[in-house]
Amino acid sequence: MKALHFGAGNIGRGFIGKLLADAGIHVTFADVNETVVNALIERQSYPVKIVGEDVVVEEVSNVTAVNSTSSDIIDLIAAVDLVTTAVGPTVLKIVSKSIAQGIEKRAQNGNGSPLNIIACENMVRGTSQLKAMVFEHLTDEAKAFAEASIGFVDSAVDRIVPPAEEGETDPLAVTVETFSEWIVDQTQFVGDIPAIPGMECTDNLMAFVERKLFTLNTGHLITAYLGVLAGHETIKDSIEDAAIRADVTAAMRESGEVLIRRYGFDADAHAAYIQKILGRFANPYLRDEVDRVGRQPIRKLSPQDRLIKPLNGTLEYGLPNGHLLKGIAAAFLYKNDDDPQAVELQAMFVEKGFKKTLAHYSELNIDSEIVTLAHEAYLALK
Repeated sequence: MKALHFGAGNIGRGFIGKLLADAGIHVTFADVNETVVNALIERQSYPVKIVGEDVVVEEVSNVTAVNSTSSDIIDLIAAVDLVTTAVGPTVLKIVSKSIAQGIEKRAQNGNGSPLNIIACENMVRGTSQLKAMVFEHLTDEAKAFAEASIGFVDSAVDRIVPPAEEGETDPLAVTVETFSEWIVDQTQFVGDIPAIPGMECTDNLMAFVERKLFTLNTGHLITAYLGVLAGHETIKDSIEDAAIRADVTAAMRESGEVLIRRYGFDADAHAAYIQKILGRFANPYLRDEVDRVGRQPIRKLSPQDRLIKPLNGTLEYGLPNGHLLKGIAAAFLYKNDDDPQAVELQAMFVEKGFKKTLAHYSELNIDSEIVTLAHEAYLALK
């Protein structure tokens, strides 16, 4: 079995690419980073350091790479059995055109064998969004071909993969935590579901997508924003600050109550899941900087993302949300001149004020009580 994986960054190599290669699948990474691409072509392997109670280094092999701007991408998509991505939401639109061209060529070649495409992104139903982007580029004939022989499989992914360690000289070395979770929607595959240890199948994906989004992602981001305000550099330092840990725990409990109401999660089991995540944030072997986690605040303030979606859930069920509001307020105090979204958010905030800016990006009603409460949380935090 052969796979093409878009994104040879730390998540691509340390998480999805590793699981695929460990399952005996030949993986071709597609990326624009020539240093990484050339090293993968030359070595056809790379080391992954896994850190938890123990620290082990595992070698991932049976891999190669191609530049994602190369026409070779089209030929690969026309021939492989699986396409995965870990490129970030903003890059999905870029790769969608290449995927569409590969599907067109696959149809022209008469290759009707099943191809499954899985976007492994921090997005809700990211593959469904990718499918819509791909279909914008397809002819009607290719759309019919795709509907018959190509599965667009939504997934939920969870693994903390920080940037390269300071002083690391190997461009392929990557460090990951022990915990990983890759859950896929089994109802969306075409043909047989590939046997990949570490890939879990479910027919109720949204329960797991929102569990991860409302817990890991919400908690991670609020830890980062409160950590910035407290002068901490890393997630570990931030979560070990007792005041921040209390706020983050309370926010995850608020979002957790939405999950319990919506999906019937067991309350004790979800409380244990929250504690496991807090432990992951405090992993002494992971240097996860608050600025990395806090980036792209506009996307994270959007209606379907980690701050506003759980907040809307609390409104739906009439639940407490004071600590989620504190996290939203903290986003407006996040300043990072190297992050275009942070710069844009601050520029609009200065021009329009808190309420108009929040309403614009979150799509909350500017005249609603919740926007007023968020503003009060901002004033209290400021």
